[in-house]
Amino acid sequence: MEIEAKLAEMGLALPELFAPVGNYVGAVQVGNLLFVSGHGPRPLHDDIIMAGKVGRDLTTEQAYEAAKSVMLNCLASVKQEIGDLDRVKRIVKLLGMVNCTETFTEHPQVINGASDLLVALYGEAGRHARSAVGMQQLPMGIPVEVEMIVEVDV
Repeated sequence: MEIEAKLAEMGLALPELFAPVGNYVGAVQVGNLLFVSGHGPRPLHDDIIMAGKVGRDLTTEQAYEAAKSVMLNCLASVKQEIGDLDRVKRIVKLLGMVNCTETFTEHPQVINGASDLLVALYGEAGRHARSAVGMQQLPMGIPVEVEMIVEVDV
């Protein structure tokens, strides 16, 4: 439980998972790779979802924090699928999507919220290939969505 202890030291914890909003699962393991579905941020309170366009409704800094929240949801799905976050050998790839205005260009800085958390938790094994892209819209108006591929001990 080393990774969860690190989370606790950072004042963070894995949230309870959302039920999928469609016909899919949170993660699928194939061999030693775990494919984690796109996740959004945690509810703020009373199941109210964080929503809005980055560059209009949210700043880059607020969206960075949203991306960190999204990564906690992704990690909760990883734990649900493999049982222990310490079984993660390597973070392989992230796709970070930012619901933003046409003129917003700081997608990498937003998705750093997810990436920075992974590196803080896993060190060099947390460094990953990544895409950070802008989107016209995301489900339920969420500001950030992240999916990932993880190598796990089998």
